[in-house]
Amino acid sequence: MRGATVLGSRASHDCIGVLVADSNQTQSQLLSSALRRQPGIRVARCGSELSQCLQALQADHADIVLLTDVVSDQDGLVETLRGLHGSYPKLGIVLVLDSFDRNLVVRAMRAGARGLFCRASQPFRALCRCISVVQEGQFWASAEQVSYIVDALKSNLSPRVVNAKGEKLLTPREEQVVNQVVEGIGNRRIGQLLGIKENTVKKSLLRIYDKLGVSNRVELVLYALTHWAPERTGPTPTEQPPAATPSAADNSEPARSVRLSTRGSSC
Repeated sequence: MRGATVLGSRASHDCIGVLVADSNQTQSQLLSSALRRQPGIRVARCGSELSQCLQALQADHADIVLLTDVVSDQDGLVETLRGLHGSYPKLGIVLVLDSFDRNLVVRAMRAGARGLFCRASQPFRALCRCISVVQEGQFWASAEQVSYIVDALKSNLSPRVVNAKGEKLLTPREEQVVNQVVEGIGNRRIGQLLGIKENTVKKSLLRIYDKLGVSNRVELVLYALTHWAPERTGPTPTEQPPAATPSAADNSEPARSVRLSTRGSSC
């Protein structure tokens, strides 16, 4: 297991700068001490309030923020995520959870979280891997969490993928392909539904991956969730198809977590 990744000019001494944002001083101290023992990780601490996080980030560079959840104040947590993401768009924000539900997972990802780590079910070594994965520009989420995200996209909203300025990135045909991928439909069936060849679907997916900077279907779904503009498509259906789940090719973590690579994946 790699505990860190080389950052080049982004951080001094080739270390990942990690900010532990936790209002519980005991938990914060224990986690910070454990991380400091890992090679290639530089650690700072602060409280979990948005103002405290922003003040700490202004004082010292960080690549990753480990933000602990406050179950009793989910709205405040989401606002903190939005504030951090809005102020530091390139910051890798990992939400460290004691527990999670569908609503929190979807809201957190939409607010800018790139990692969802449940410390009740994942060991410390997995957190080190999570930090490295998010630093590489990837997402970290469990298969269950990914299914929540897919369900959110499959409800009554059709994703229109946009950039930070709200400008559309895909052609209407490419958006149709993305919508079918969100539904968990395979390439052959997508071709049948859209009246095009399966090979054309594959080529379209490659163009979409290139435009969005992703390389597999699961990461495409997550990108769509975090970069979509709502477009109503009608009432929510009473029955929906089963949630799409990552294939073995997309899932490189053997147990609970889905590592969504930005390199080298098939369509």
